[in-house]
Amino acid sequence: MDLGLADRVYVLTGASKGLGFATAQSLVADGAKVVVSARSPAAVDAAVARLGAGAAGLAADLTDPGTPELLIRTARERFGRLDGALISVGGPARGTAAEMTDNHWREAFETVFLGTVRAARTIAAELTEGGAIALVLSTSARTPIAGLGLSNGLRPGLAGAAKDMADQYGPRGVRVVSLLPGRLLTDRNKELFDAADDADVAAAEAAAAIPLGRLGDPDEFGRVAAFVLSPAASYLTGLTIPVDGGALRTL
Repeated sequence: MDLGLADRVYVLTGASKGLGFATAQSLVADGAKVVVSARSPAAVDAAVARLGAGAAGLAADLTDPGTPELLIRTARERFGRLDGALISVGGPARGTAAEMTDNHWREAFETVFLGTVRAARTIAAELTEGGAIALVLSTSARTPIAGLGLSNGLRPGLAGAAKDMADQYGPRGVRVVSLLPGRLLTDRNKELFDAADDADVAAAEAAAAIPLGRLGDPDEFGRVAAFVLSPAASYLTGLTIPVDGGALRTL
């Protein structure tokens, strides 16, 4: 199936590795152009080198209010247009909601919540009909995850904000979708496993709780995200889509 991605242009945050990079790979493989961003210049340069001529890079931080405009400008200057975005930020600190201090909550709100909302609204306002934005959230948007109180508090709010934006921008033909990755083999999940008494046992237990019986690969997420952003998904908006091997028990 032709996803209609040829020569379309997307900006991706938090995309020097993990789920963002996997999405960039899938987009480029189908003919799209990408601007990948992350905070580390070296990591961005390495990602662009792996992606090839269809990619440009930008070292930027979503907590900076000027970053969304800079992403938009880079896409247009380098590739001449902008068709959408994948907005991803790193996971907040571990710990229960009650253990987190006011400073933890403020920092997480600035990075995870406000940075994401600011980028989504700024980019969506610049898109024309056929544009699409995907937010990388977590299955915690639907059900709490033990020991991740900040994520449990902020991700559901982001899913609600995305739904609200989908309603607002839908009449213009711009789509907004939330993606809910589960146990995928990213650095973040490896970090969570390493925090357990035995990382191998923790990973095996996590895999056993997934109906497909295994942890996911970032490429499996990247292919879903590329489809959601593509013209082939033109009637999908306002959704929260789990990519979790069936782990969520909600319908």
